[in-house]
Amino acid sequence: MRPRAALIAALIVTLSTIPATAQGSRDALVVSTSWLSQHLNDANLVILHLGTKTDYDAAHVPGARFLTMSDVALNDTSENGLSLQMPAADDLRARLEQAGISDGSRIVAYYTRDRISSATRVLFTLDYAGLGKQVSLLDGGFEAWTREGHPVTTDVPPATPGTLSPLTIQSSIVDAEFVKAHLAAPGYAIVDGRTTAFYSGAQTGGSAQRPHKTGHITGAKNVPYTDTLTDAQMLKSPDALKALFSSAGVKTGDTIVAYCHIGQQATAVIFAARTLGYKVLLYDGSFEDWSRHADYPVTNLIKK
Repeated sequence: MRPRAALIAALIVTLSTIPATAQGSRDALVVSTSWLSQHLNDANLVILHLGTKTDYDAAHVPGARFLTMSDVALNDTSENGLSLQMPAADDLRARLEQAGISDGSRIVAYYTRDRISSATRVLFTLDYAGLGKQVSLLDGGFEAWTREGHPVTTDVPPATPGTLSPLTIQSSIVDAEFVKAHLAAPGYAIVDGRTTAFYSGAQTGGSAQRPHKTGHITGAKNVPYTDTLTDAQMLKSPDALKALFSSAGVKTGDTIVAYCHIGQQATAVIFAARTLGYKVLLYDGSFEDWSRHADYPVTNLIKK
């Protein structure tokens, strides 16, 4: 029995160092400021700061690297191009390596002010790249970090590239045809992550040169990404998040297909849903893409 007991003990130790699956546990997806403070000197820790360069230069978490959306996403400004699209696997791998990420990295992303969707877009990208078990969001972001008296710095860490094996791309992105085919499919919930004004049609997204349609994808439910956070920009409790999705009409066991303007705000909704164990998919083209399909249904709740 002794060898078996030793084996079990070793297994427990090993499992305790491995985060739970990315699609499930909130504890694996979210870390507290106290956790980050205790692990700042870990050799494999990669901290990513999402926000403006001005804010980063003024103060950031010690060791944090500044990251922008353009570092990990494509923006095609041509007439038929789309914003914030996922790069091809080899391109994405090179971009993540430039951010200092390696196979053994433990990655924590945080946001400044109210920019949670920037951090969650990065987390979604890392999960898409097959690194989901290694990444977490700092709950409350930089404001929680400073509010609780943790140290900040203006020192910029060396831009040391990481080394990654070929990515294991996940099937977590869908296109307009998939969304259209699943508008009324049992077990699927199309969720609009934009604020209510855009969902209802009170406001129209896009730009003056390239406006989106007014309203939302017909049949979509609305879970505004801003509603996933408390007033202090902390992730809401599991019970509060469950109530949020339930009140929007999302059922337990549904696969959530989320979209927004261009595929960023929806990732905050996706992140919150993942902490509850929902299966999630992102319509990366989002309403920018849907608006270009003349025959794809849109509902405007505001009568003009």
